[in-house]
Amino acid sequence: MPDLPAPLGRYDHVLLDLDGCVRVGETATPRADEAVAALRAAGKGVAFLTNDPALAPEEVVRQLWSLGVRVSLDEVVTVGGAIQHVLAQTQHWRTAFVIGGAALHRHVEAAGIRILNHTDLDTRVDVVVVAAHVAFDYSELRTATQAVLHGAELLAAGRDATFPAPDGLWPGTGAVLAAVEVATGATAISVGKPEPQLFLTALDRLGGGRALMVGDRLDADVAGARAAGLDAAVVLTGVTPLAAAEVAAAQDGSRIVAVAASLGVLVLGAA
Repeated sequence: MPDLPAPLGRYDHVLLDLDGCVRVGETATPRADEAVAALRAAGKGVAFLTNDPALAPEEVVRQLWSLGVRVSLDEVVTVGGAIQHVLAQTQHWRTAFVIGGAALHRHVEAAGIRILNHTDLDTRVDVVVVAAHVAFDYSELRTATQAVLHGAELLAAGRDATFPAPDGLWPGTGAVLAAVEVATGATAISVGKPEPQLFLTALDRLGGGRALMVGDRLDADVAGARAAGLDAAVVLTGVTPLAAAEVAAAQDGSRIVAVAASLGVLVLGAA
């Protein structure tokens, strides 16, 4: 098995954030395909974690294969899947109003929840599910606000304020969620990073051993890794600048073991 640069060699598994780490929009980060292949060649278990609620796991697989990154369905852990799990396990939620795209609607329906988006809403809504999507509009905000004020609980895909796109940062689920929380005074249950659920799901699939989380966000990837008891590495192809990453790495208890220009540099070394 090929040797990997320090400190990767001491981990059995590597958890990879998608947006800003493996890809930006529909483009792979530099040498991401080679980096993932090198991790596999070195015998590392690999999982791909994402707070992006727009894609189902099958769509993530297809997109990564199109970018040259080999991945199987059971290696993809999405926030949509985590929301589905939470909804299915919470017996008192029967109906929902959903802010989100088609993939999130499918996850909510798969949990056995009736979606009431296109009905005359009243107090029948048990939970409002929130995730960023490109068609978000004021009418969704208004209806979600009224549902929560009438007693619905609030469940969110995460609190990421932004996510990296080819033309710069776009508003994330946290921006949409903030509007609902400000309008209602409610505080959502969040299941995406930095909550530990995605990390624990990935570790359950990978089995025993020591794992490293690699991502671009201090507030989601690093904080979530810390919550799950994992070490983290920060790559600079997303939202976190070098200075901020170095300051965070120097703090006691940060659990940041490496800062690299990209996933390719972290795994393969400088070109």
